[in-house]
Amino acid sequence: MSQAKLTPDQTSELADTFGLLSDPTRLSIVIACKDDERAAGDIADHLGISPSLTSHHLRLLRSARILKSDRRGKQVFYTMADDCVHSVLDVMIEHLFTHSHPDPV
Repeated sequence: MSQAKLTPDQTSELADTFGLLSDPTRLSIVIACKDDERAAGDIADHLGISPSLTSHHLRLLRSARILKSDRRGKQVFYTMADDCVHSVLDVMIEHLFTHSHPDPV
């Protein structure tokens, strides 16, 4: 689908999604869940942020359908909601490593 075929509402939704991923903490959370299922507490520990801040970000990512959750007892586990964002991240990470240049001296 080309940009010309997006409605204004779809364009706005897409911008909101990229906006969510523009926050380094939220992007780190998504990357942490990209290939493995992660418990909310493990995400907080892994990133060195508070559980309440982690929960706030997870709530936003879940409501945007970027991550999905699965409650098991007292723990909630998070994974990518679908392959679409996973694929976009893979492409962008590959782009970063392929096209990164060392800082000039």
